[in-house]
Amino acid sequence: MIPEADALRAESECFNKLLEKNEEHFGTITQFKSWSINDVVQHIHYFNVLADHAIFDRAAFETEYGALNALRASGSSLVHATDVRLSHLTGDRLRAEWLATATAISARWSDLDPSIRAVWAGREMSVRSLITSRLMETWAHAQAVYDILGVDRISRDRIKGIAALGVSTFGWSFRVRKMEVPAIVPHVALTSPSGEIWRWGPQSHSEIISGSAEAFCQVVTQVRNIKDVRLNVVGDVAQTWMENAQCFAGAPQDAPPPGSRFRI
Repeated sequence: MIPEADALRAESECFNKLLEKNEEHFGTITQFKSWSINDVVQHIHYFNVLADHAIFDRAAFETEYGALNALRASGSSLVHATDVRLSHLTGDRLRAEWLATATAISARWSDLDPSIRAVWAGREMSVRSLITSRLMETWAHAQAVYDILGVDRISRDRIKGIAALGVSTFGWSFRVRKMEVPAIVPHVALTSPSGEIWRWGPQSHSEIISGSAEAFCQVVTQVRNIKDVRLNVVGDVAQTWMENAQCFAGAPQDAPPPGSRFRI
């Protein structure tokens, strides 16, 4: 069983409720790289489909991912290439197809053996890690839409998988920047949306990150700058980590500048 698959379904349903009420705003530009709401939903939908191919049909994954990369190599932006591969699907048709797909793949993924391996963007990972990354991307990219529409988001304990991903990518956040990975791993103590305390790492009095689990998830997904959230960060290693946290694969990405991502 893979609980993150059910979390993805629930998170998608919540996001859909917001989108259903705001179809007329799908062309609105968000604070994330000047992507529109259409761009955000296209991105989530397209990579959900790619992930399903990666798990169940490697040939289909390689064909589709190759087509996307060919467009990128010819000079297309990721947004434009995704739009082309989705045949310019936008608006309520996009929303409906994204939700139907997210619901279907979540059901397919839920009962998988979590140790099964899949190839994703040139590297192999467990299907549980891949599914958690889809939960993370859905949650993180949706935040830009909540922000631009001026809606306060209510997070649930299903973000635990995202927090765990953030903790597990401590070393990656340094390696991707060609920085030496510290020998000391900070202790992480987060208060979940329901009030439970989630802990990771060895006990420490000198290197600690504590506070809201939602805030931690916002930082590791680069939805917010560490200076814009209420997290208690103690120690040089913990501070450097939070300034450079990156729980997703790919080239190193900088956190948004302080004050640049917020609810309108």
